[in-house]
Amino acid sequence: MNLQISVIGSGDEATPEAIRLAEQVGRELGKRGATVVTGGLQGVMEAASRGAKEAGGRTIGILPGSDPSEANDYVDIPICTGIGYARNVIVVRSGRAVIAVTGAFGTLSEIAHALGDNIPVIGLNTWSISRNGQRDESMILAKDPVDAVEKALEAARKRNQASSVTDGKR
Repeated sequence: MNLQISVIGSGDEATPEAIRLAEQVGRELGKRGATVVTGGLQGVMEAASRGAKEAGGRTIGILPGSDPSEANDYVDIPICTGIGYARNVIVVRSGRAVIAVTGAFGTLSEIAHALGDNIPVIGLNTWSISRNGQRDESMILAKDPVDAVEKALEAARKRNQASSVTDGKR
């Protein structure tokens, strides 16, 4: 079964380090046969898509606007939503797990939506979350791109198995 993994992070303001990490994440996902889902634009989204494509993988871009030509050059399937930042919910719900690479406030909102919907989030040099002054352990931290991908694929597989059990498919 092909797993879809969402990769989220900074757009136009992505740092060279964020670009490097995201491209490695995308490449690892592509090598392992996962489909990469992003917001379809620049920065981390483009870098993850580029890495996936270079490794022979498939990519989906969930776009904020209504013009498929807004997608970066590495998106195989552009999905036009016309709903702006509200698309963040669609980006995270389209993956069986989410890898957050660095990120601005849009990334933080995506992390919150994913965690609120019990979608596993793997953090790579991204936001940390605290609740009532205590670090929240909901996000799985990764030390590097390979670790992030391994943790995301494992979490996605566990999520699929749990869905199969609750759906009576097992």
